[in-house]
Amino acid sequence: MADEPLKDGLDLRNTRTIILNEDDAAAKREEIRRYFHATFSLDEQLYDTLASEDAFYLRPEPLRHPLIFYLGHTAAFYINKLIVARIANDRINPRFESMFAVGVDEMSWDDLNAAHYDWPTVGEVKAYRDTVRALVDETIRTLPLAMPIDWDNPFWVIQMGIEHQRIHLETSSVIIRRLPIEMVRQLPLWSICPTTGDAPTNELIAVAGGRVVLGKSRNHPLYGWDNEFGHQESDVWDFAASRFLVSNREYLDFVEDHGYEQEQFWTHEGWRWVGYSKARHPLFWIDSPDGYRFRTMAQIIDMPWDWPVEVNYLEAKAFCNWLAARTGKSIRLPTEAEWYRLRDLHDIPDQPYWTKAPGNINLEHWASSCPVSQFRFGEFFDLIGNVWQWTETPITGFDGFQVHPYYDDFSTPTFDTQHNLIKGGSWISTGNEATRDCRYAFRRHFFQHAGLRYVQSEQPLTMPETMYETDAAVSQYCEFHYGKPYFGVSSFPARCAAICSHYTGQRPRRKALDLGCAVGRATFELAKDFDHVTGIDFSARFIRVALQLKEKGVAHFELVEEGEIVSYHEACLSDLGLDQFADRVEFFQGDATNLKPQFTGYDLVLAANLIDRLHDPAAFLETIRERLNPGGVLILTSPYTWLEEFTKKEKWLGGFRKGGEPYLTLDALGDLLKPHFEMLDAPQDLEFVIRETRRKFQHTVAELTAWTRVS
Repeated sequence: MADEPLKDGLDLRNTRTIILNEDDAAAKREEIRRYFHATFSLDEQLYDTLASEDAFYLRPEPLRHPLIFYLGHTAAFYINKLIVARIANDRINPRFESMFAVGVDEMSWDDLNAAHYDWPTVGEVKAYRDTVRALVDETIRTLPLAMPIDWDNPFWVIQMGIEHQRIHLETSSVIIRRLPIEMVRQLPLWSICPTTGDAPTNELIAVAGGRVVLGKSRNHPLYGWDNEFGHQESDVWDFAASRFLVSNREYLDFVEDHGYEQEQFWTHEGWRWVGYSKARHPLFWIDSPDGYRFRTMAQIIDMPWDWPVEVNYLEAKAFCNWLAARTGKSIRLPTEAEWYRLRDLHDIPDQPYWTKAPGNINLEHWASSCPVSQFRFGEFFDLIGNVWQWTETPITGFDGFQVHPYYDDFSTPTFDTQHNLIKGGSWISTGNEATRDCRYAFRRHFFQHAGLRYVQSEQPLTMPETMYETDAAVSQYCEFHYGKPYFGVSSFPARCAAICSHYTGQRPRRKALDLGCAVGRATFELAKDFDHVTGIDFSARFIRVALQLKEKGVAHFELVEEGEIVSYHEACLSDLGLDQFADRVEFFQGDATNLKPQFTGYDLVLAANLIDRLHDPAAFLETIRERLNPGGVLILTSPYTWLEEFTKKEKWLGGFRKGGEPYLTLDALGDLLKPHFEMLDAPQDLEFVIRETRRKFQHTVAELTAWTRVS
């Protein structure tokens, strides 16, 4: 392979994200191909720091999978997205592409139950990675490419896979940093900064306020995640910001003042975290008889007091509250807009346009932090790089935000007011992570290579309080499932559940599976009769709402009335008498055609309006019996609206002529299911209404068939 020399050279630690609107197609194709291989090789060499294969199976961070998952996840992501984008038709390894699919760290539907995984060997996963690498290389070589590349271009999916893999360089490095030290080894490619000394004294420097304009347009030259696009303007008041990032030495004063033992400095959430974690100092400080030492990714070293402290948001906020009390000043973390104001007042080129990284970022300097006084930007230091900087701002979408259809669970799961933005990047932030417009957010108790800069400001913080779901499709389904009836047509998912109850009345009712559950009404309804109900949907946007209903009992959403006029609504389980059954329900994100093996042993499977939205409905029908117990019931509903947008024509079950005669979907259901199923009754019509606006509705008639597994 032409890119093999990249594997051993430091070129791996000096690559730039692709400029997508320059050069001809042939040159851009080769540039993307080299970027892909550099990314894949760097990913593999990161895992070379593990001293033994046993390290792949430990879970040093209980809210994340073991590293064997991430070794497979970044490769499986390429295949799953190529299939979603219909660039590829066939899976390489369906088991791996299900097992390694959902990597939304610490989201409630991310299945972290170790009992559900029979992890493959490292050798098996590496062999799979080699196969994926070859397939993606061939795809890059042969996929038609028209310039420029925007988010509707097939090559956007390739960039999505590459930039996703680069994100996991960072998240995996944090997990590696938490492994027992004997489980890792220091390698030359990952050499750390050799410099440390006395920490500088920090001070506040005045920053002129002004207008901050955020958000990228669709013709932006760089790849971006969906939350980066749109538009937002903010007026930032004059403020002051700390000259340096907070160093380990500056933070030591908070530790020695018993900051972790004084509730008044912590938010309610932070104090609960202190009680749970028993933390008394930052995670990467090691308390030894000779004083504090410091954990880098693969070494324990003498404490570098002039390097930036690394903490979660809760610790950063507590430090600011302590410093405010100590100084009598209005000290806090910066907002996203304040961080951008500070950055934009300095002439900092964007990656990939710089000649050399102006800060400790993009792996162009070291594989660790460095002194907070190393990289100067005018009167400030480390405006970008070294460690991420926590902000006060929970992430949400800008005006005009749209979900990318090939990755609907990248951003929206974090729009819950519980994920705060981190800005500026760290030493291992590469690719998109090292660009000006990137927007990443984590739960406040989570650890990254992140620290803080503090500000003094009198500008009030504006925080979201009640979250109203504004995604049009999700809001429509909230109303469809939990709203009022229209035109005399009662709740479709509730009627589906009632029909399921009818057909299972004299049969076992231990477990039920609601496939394509959307926002979960039928799942909750089924729990009236079944001991345990699993709801699965491909869309994390839907699952997020279903899970919120399970955990909080309520979800809020907007409905379009007319044009830009919206109304505000609430879905409440208690109003429907469903709250008492919520503990019987669980929700997961998953692909109905490639479910994980633990989803089996069901007495009922409901697949409502699902089959004509699958890329391979025949594969689903041919394997669904594996999920059902003998004698179990399968309920299918569908309006048989076959569209190439969802299912290629050659995969349609019906709606075409076969042997010169009309071949309907009902005919296909019989042909596919009758070897193992028996139809329980004649098909029946089931109408439903979906509200789009106050004066526009979809009124549809689905056909329902009921089957029982006989073999």
